[in-house]
Amino acid sequence: MNTRIEEIDGKYIATLVGEMDTAAATEAEAVLKPLYTSNGKDVVIECQDLEYIASSGLRILLSILKGAKACGSKVVMRHVNDDIKNVFRLTGFINIFEFE
Repeated sequence: MNTRIEEIDGKYIATLVGEMDTAAATEAEAVLKPLYTSNGKDVVIECQDLEYIASSGLRILLSILKGAKACGSKVVMRHVNDDIKNVFRLTGFINIFEFE
């Protein structure tokens, strides 16, 4: 799992690459934790190269969403493949996240 955050055009862009299984989620959370308080900046989660996400990964994304909303920001999931989107459907997260 490879995770990075960049600030581009006043937004945080978090890129997720690989499989966010339970073991990788711990490392990913350490990288993504600054997004829990997005300081009023919108957050884009780039998922083009995300191959798998476990429930621990969903929990991290939900924490980012809660923090962003508390700061008046939004979170957009970008380039989510059908398999990952199906996980969001099955968990009901499809209704609380915005997708591009």
